[in-house]
Amino acid sequence: MNFHRILKKRNGTSDIIVIRLIPTTRENWKDALNLQVQANQNHYVPSVAVSLAKVHIRPDGDEYKYLPFCIYNMEDSLVGFVMITVDETTAWSYWLNGFMIDVSYQGKGYGRAAIDAVISYIKENYVHSKCLNLTVCAENEVARKLYDKMGFSETGKVYDDEIVYRFVF
Repeated sequence: MNFHRILKKRNGTSDIIVIRLIPTTRENWKDALNLQVQANQNHYVPSVAVSLAKVHIRPDGDEYKYLPFCIYNMEDSLVGFVMITVDETTAWSYWLNGFMIDVSYQGKGYGRAAIDAVISYIKENYVHSKCLNLTVCAENEVARKLYDKMGFSETGKVYDDEIVYRFVF
């Protein structure tokens, strides 16, 4: 599935960022394991291996479905990874987890495009859902600013020592 985002530049021009969310499979999982964030970001996001382990282990309970995706750009380069976690029995338990953009693609609009894609995916595939949640480390100011700009709000709750943010549809 293709998603695009128009990115406005400071000089008034705009670029279209096109990404594709492709399920993580036996064909691309090893490539996903090679994704890296900046060294100072390592403690903010679980590794792809940890995210993929959750698909089998289901640490949040059997009612949750874990949907890992590789994020590709127009040139078919793997630029990131995200996992969507859903509890279809609710209208509110939809989560963006394990989200990372590879260090070589950070700051180019792929993060925003990926978040837009996840929001669209949830709205299209889980029509009874009311929101998308995520958690973020309090000291991860870059991510918190991005989530604020994208329309997420702090809920006032903390989960595993991380701040819970919510985007309401």
